[in-house]
Amino acid sequence: MVIAVSGKGGTGKTTLAALIVRRCIKRLDKPVLAVDADPNSSLGSKLGLEAELTIGDMREDVFRHKHDASAGTPKQRVIEYGVQNAVAEGDGFDLVVMGRGEGPGCYCSVNNMLRTFLRGLSSGYKHVVIDNEAGMEHLSRRTDDKVDLMLVVSDPTPTGLRSAKRIAELAEDLAVVRGRLWLIVNRVTDFERAERYAADYAGLDLLGCIPEDPLVQDYELQCRSVLDLPDESKAPAALDSALVRVGM
Repeated sequence: MVIAVSGKGGTGKTTLAALIVRRCIKRLDKPVLAVDADPNSSLGSKLGLEAELTIGDMREDVFRHKHDASAGTPKQRVIEYGVQNAVAEGDGFDLVVMGRGEGPGCYCSVNNMLRTFLRGLSSGYKHVVIDNEAGMEHLSRRTDDKVDLMLVVSDPTPTGLRSAKRIAELAEDLAVVRGRLWLIVNRVTDFERAERYAADYAGLDLLGCIPEDPLVQDYELQCRSVLDLPDESKAPAALDSALVRVGM
């Protein structure tokens, strides 16, 4: 299953993406490929694993030296080798960091080959969890390809929920989701109001409300992996219950 997590900045989407990886590992639904598609590249820190090479770095290097490859070495082979080197191996999961955006040149051929190799890489994992960049830019560039499940994350505010609605509408317009699209409201303290606001301002299918969790905040402040959170922690427990509804 390919799961994409989207939402505007500050909603906690990266933490939720990491908690989805945690659930997959706990359920032995592994190996899992975690894809950090946010230029801020913070998914690795949530998972306690850092990638030494990003896809963006590798793409830039291939583009700058596109005429310097050894004779007889196809560009496809160089990119495939680069993708393999960009995979950081964890315990039950691997991490790929997309990194920075493109430079001023034309990257069309490089990007097309990258998509091919990343798609092939993804096929070797039981689940792929993608932490998308904040907002809607990744959708307008169609970098997601097709996903089985998209979770749009919002805080419990009218502004955040309206933004979630726009992200969902763009995803539907671009047809990037072949499965279901759900709303998750994060950092909730008043559940009744959050559910009412979700209906009034987003109008999306609500998968669940995730409570404000001081333990998650403590882990983030201490730069500890959310994979080590205890099962009784409020946020992962609520997310686990919500994911049961989508067969996870």
